[in-house]
Amino acid sequence: MTDGRVRCGWATPGSDGSTLYLDYHDTEWGRPLRDGDALFERVSLEAFQSGLSWLTILRKRENFRRAFHGFDPERVARYTEKDIERLMGDAGIVRNRAKIEATIANARAVEELDVDFGELLWSFAPPARPRPADMSQVPAVTPESTAMAKELKRRGFRFVGPTTAYALMQATGMVDDHVATCWVPPLRHGQDLRHAQAKAGSSHTLRPG
Repeated sequence: MTDGRVRCGWATPGSDGSTLYLDYHDTEWGRPLRDGDALFERVSLEAFQSGLSWLTILRKRENFRRAFHGFDPERVARYTEKDIERLMGDAGIVRNRAKIEATIANARAVEELDVDFGELLWSFAPPARPRPADMSQVPAVTPESTAMAKELKRRGFRFVGPTTAYALMQATGMVDDHVATCWVPPLRHGQDLRHAQAKAGSSHTLRPG
């Protein structure tokens, strides 16, 4: 990169010169996210990403938000077959019926929870650990992600296996898998995503949460 910053190996510019992936890495990935509605969006997008590149999902993210009414779980939980057909006809998103139906089922599962969704997910966060020296030290699955996936399945969630659960943990700061040489600084205790983005000077905005 021309800015000279050292990043995690997966954070590279797009073939078209797009910095979307870099911006996501620099300002969002690994930043703690605890808001339940925002976490529902992440769970949904991680499920849609299965079998695809994350860059594909990032490019379609705003389309997803529009199509799923901002990933408001209360609203998505009320979707009917008519909404499924609407989504299957939307070229701006990933048109996979199983994943669409899973997103709706997951919204209903969120609405039926007897605990806060964010608190439930974060209850599986492991103790802090040193950053990995390189990407070869980053696991795909951990005991914590396996336990999270098992509990979510018990509660009626779909498309959230141990690998997807760990990707969610990485993305939302439950674990810090930025490599040791990465320029992105570790967050101080209590620092949240919004503060991290402001410090990075990002113009990227998350949906309000």
